[in-house]
Amino acid sequence: MSGKSRLDEIREELEKLDINPTFFARKEIRELPNVLSEDEKIVYLVEGRNKISNHHILLVATDRRLIFLDKEFLYGLKVEDYSYDKVTSIQYETEFMLASIDVHISGNIVEIDGVGKYEAELFCERVRDFMSRPKEYFQNKPEPSVLDQLEQLGRLKDGGVLTEEEFNEQKKKLLKKL
Repeated sequence: MSGKSRLDEIREELEKLDINPTFFARKEIRELPNVLSEDEKIVYLVEGRNKISNHHILLVATDRRLIFLDKEFLYGLKVEDYSYDKVTSIQYETEFMLASIDVHISGNIVEIDGVGKYEAELFCERVRDFMSRPKEYFQNKPEPSVLDQLEQLGRLKDGGVLTEEEFNEQKKKLLKKL
């Protein structure tokens, strides 16, 4: 064991990718160890504002999925993740120094604005790369088992991210999959 925390490893990954999150992303960055699987790698990450809620969010592309992460000030953590085969398109639009990203997923559109121009373009390119890969590529990547997901839920509850009620609700959904 190297003695490094998962958060330190994630910060090193971001540094290697030349990603420098702002002060506003610190809460979401601190939650990443609870959201990512042990061997899941970040491909790229952008931050911006959800156009509907006007919350600051992170959009994380990993080697397995696309994750929307919103650590709300008082209301806890909101995580939505989608496999790349559920993403039908991703596009960006630029204005002056900033850009917006539209992600079309299973008939819905998620819009994020306030993203850096260069970062939006790079993020979309990386996601498109994974979208174009054959489904078999992702099938060779082991999906977290229900037990792994339950352990992750336990870590979220122990870390104070989930309430007892939220934990039990998510646990019930996972146990139905068995």
